[in-house]
Amino acid sequence: MKKVINPGFAKKTINLIDNIVYSHQKDLNGNPMELKMSIMLQNGNSEMRLAAGEDDPKEDHSPKPALLWIPGGGWRGADKNLMLGEMSEFARAGYVVASMYYRSSAEGHWPDQLIDVKTAIRFLRANAEKYEINPDKVAVFGRSAGGHLAAFAAMNTEDGCEGTEWKAFSDKVQACCNMFGPTDIVANMEVEEKKFADPNFRWHSVEETHGGALLGGDPATMKERAKAASPVNFVNPDMCPMQILHGNSDPIVPIEASSDILYQKICDAGLEDRTEYYVVEHAGHGTREFFQDSVKELMIAFFDKYLK
Repeated sequence: MKKVINPGFAKKTINLIDNIVYSHQKDLNGNPMELKMSIMLQNGNSEMRLAAGEDDPKEDHSPKPALLWIPGGGWRGADKNLMLGEMSEFARAGYVVASMYYRSSAEGHWPDQLIDVKTAIRFLRANAEKYEINPDKVAVFGRSAGGHLAAFAAMNTEDGCEGTEWKAFSDKVQACCNMFGPTDIVANMEVEEKKFADPNFRWHSVEETHGGALLGGDPATMKERAKAASPVNFVNPDMCPMQILHGNSDPIVPIEASSDILYQKICDAGLEDRTEYYVVEHAGHGTREFFQDSVKELMIAFFDKYLK
């Protein structure tokens, strides 16, 4: 069978660039680390360039807004590419999508993780021309521990967590989507403490919890120190617009111990007009409800509002 087809050329090519080193750090034992990210974007026909020495003439290389994906995993360390399969819609919508690895709680204690996030933001701006990024339009989004870090970056504070790399560039962001992040670590620890007596519960002391591992140090002071690692305590007029998504059946990060508190703090600060809070009916902790097309459409519409 032979047929002539005319599919047109509306859909753009998406390319993935992997293992980009954005920072050099050391772990808790002083061992050097290369922190890496991957970048997915519509930047022409890469294999055509290799084979033919030229790009598809229909391609558009104009600067695009960037989204930095911050993975979850309880700050224990998650592969930067685990969720990339769910990110193609954002690249298709015209965003440069970067996904980063940051130091795990076994490799660094708070605020090392926030330093890594802010360094990654500055790296994107420092390399904006190379990756076709509009440096004035950079946003963050993440799930669980990544949502916590995204929410903290969204506060746009000068808090001594900037690090030393790419210092000539800003780490301020223009929008944030926080997906069920534990934004009040103290409240979350108190929920967990009530379960320590249950022999079937995964933890039996505060230092074993995700938040305890993140903070490290003396268990007796963890809850007090956790205040400085909780974005709910840093709401301020310089924070960027934030979209919050949280399931009302989340057993890991209960909505009332996290996003409800954050949203109330934002409202109390008179910033409700720059916030979208979606309670996802029947959703657990990162269950598939969050990755339905309708939810991604909400996220893309939010980013479009502030970045396009």
